[in-house]
Amino acid sequence: MLATVLHGPRDIRCEQVAEPKILRPTDAVIRLAATCICGSDLWPYRGLNETAGPQAMGHEYCGIVEQVGGAVKTVRPGQFVVGSFCLSDNTCPHCRFGFQSSCEQREFMTGAQAPVARVPLADGTLVATAELPPADLIPSLLATSDVLGTGWYAADAARVQPGSTVVVVGDGAVGLMGVLAASQMGAARIIAMSRHKKRQELALEYGATDIVSERGEEGIARIRQLTQNVGADSVLECVGTKESMDQALACARPGSMIGYVGVPHGVTFDGQQLFFSQRGLMGGPAPVRRFLPHLMDLVLQRKINPGKVFDLELPLADVAEGYRAMDERRAVKVLLRL
Repeated sequence: MLATVLHGPRDIRCEQVAEPKILRPTDAVIRLAATCICGSDLWPYRGLNETAGPQAMGHEYCGIVEQVGGAVKTVRPGQFVVGSFCLSDNTCPHCRFGFQSSCEQREFMTGAQAPVARVPLADGTLVATAELPPADLIPSLLATSDVLGTGWYAADAARVQPGSTVVVVGDGAVGLMGVLAASQMGAARIIAMSRHKKRQELALEYGATDIVSERGEEGIARIRQLTQNVGADSVLECVGTKESMDQALACARPGSMIGYVGVPHGVTFDGQQLFFSQRGLMGGPAPVRRFLPHLMDLVLQRKINPGKVFDLELPLADVAEGYRAMDERRAVKVLLRL
């Protein structure tokens, strides 16, 4: 089958690989209904994450179960399933506390930019729908696998409350999903920081009440102006750079929470500044499995449409163009046809 393989910085190829098979009794093999490119895939693509040899790409997935290992009990062949990018048993102490992304058996999904994928820890990772979903909901169900779940976790970690003021730092797919999540959680004011018209429009559609295009000190000053010099109750940091984290801290009021889900690259903290700021931090890899049943229900009931974040659709064979489009910010998120 054809699959996406990263051979080195900016060397992404669609090439023939062997179809995956059951390797452990806890595995499932699924035929994907759709797959996509994630913003976090751009870190190794740009050479900012080390890779050792060719690397199978893709960690967002949904589709039909084809095979299961002998120990799998909760899903069966023929079911439509969605899974998290973090693979978990969903039974260990960390999973029971709702942090499946810190599971004692945690693995990270790979190889999902392909027609068929192996999913380890299938019982704890996959969630099945009651029946096969309509085709038009596939992109939104795919979004629950990572990007929506991650944006939702950012809002949850930032303790977004009804009536609160929220700032979202980052206008990529995760930031836009953070806007959607904050809106669903009842925030009264959602300030999206974005300089790109298309992304601003989608942020407004998802529930943003204000757009701030400034960055750095100007952006912080604008947030202060909008919040009567108080700062936000909750800040969602959805980028992962030092600049974005500094901006998130400066936009938050004392006693607030910052939910950070951007994979950190070059982020450092000043201990004294952090101590006297009196702002809380919670983040890391999103425990998508905690939220997955609820998010899937919202999609299936057509209460939300996260699939609109896919603004470019390409065949898998053109995956290299998809990476270039996201790298050059010509696309927010690329859906790959199989």
